[in-house]
Amino acid sequence: MKNPISQREFEVLELIAFEYTDPEIAKKLFISKHTVRSHRKNLMLKLHAKKTAGLIRIAYETGIMQIKISA
Repeated sequence: MKNPISQREFEVLELIAFEYTDPEIAKKLFISKHTVRSHRKNLMLKLHAKKTAGLIRIAYETGIMQIKISA
């Protein structure tokens, strides 16, 4: 599967996988909480996920993400 997500969406996805909250992601990436929510929503739509756990599972299964030790 070709990677359907943007670099910024990937950054948000990685931080979601490491259990960062939307406000924490916003602070770390210097963007607003609303922008984080938009990226999360776009990720869910692009990867056809219903919940965050599914989002992470799909990202690993499709090769978009690989297991890392830390963010």
